[in-house]
Amino acid sequence: MSELVTTQLQNGLTCSLPSDSPLAKLLKSQRTWVGPDARARRDILRTAKSVAIVGASPNPARSSYFVGTYLLQSSNYRVYFVNPNADTILGQKAYPDLASLPEVPDIVDVFRKASDIPSVIDDVLAAGAKTVWVQLGIWNEEAARYGEEQGLTIVMDRCIKVEHARFHGGLNLFGFDTGQISSKKQLV
Repeated sequence: MSELVTTQLQNGLTCSLPSDSPLAKLLKSQRTWVGPDARARRDILRTAKSVAIVGASPNPARSSYFVGTYLLQSSNYRVYFVNPNADTILGQKAYPDLASLPEVPDIVDVFRKASDIPSVIDDVLAAGAKTVWVQLGIWNEEAARYGEEQGLTIVMDRCIKVEHARFHGGLNLFGFDTGQISSKKQLV
């Protein structure tokens, strides 16, 4: 007989299952970490004054470039780009690491692969920042739990541009502010 493992379900309840059971393996593979709700994310974005984009790219085809462009044009944040392989991004100085920034950012927005998130969290802790925002499509549950245990606020698998636009009235069906207000259904 295999050992029992206690599994926390998404509804907060726990149950004990044999560790080698298919259900235990399935539940372990599913996401159980939730993170801040919409109101908390809105408050994070409204109180922040600065954002550091770790993994920022000077390549206009990369999503970090698009997000950086949006934040510079559509927010009042002081935006810092962190990339040890770039000198400038969007006409601004790029910094090699968080420790090199002129201030401790309120939000560290992360565009790195999931396996890099634990080391980024260590860098955030060393720099003294309080919020890590891991971009859409990137998920590392163990790193999120570790960061929270260290006192960080962790937002994961969410685009800061989309969330900012959502809470500041600049989001339509496609995630872009078209500048048009209409009650007519648009044909695409």
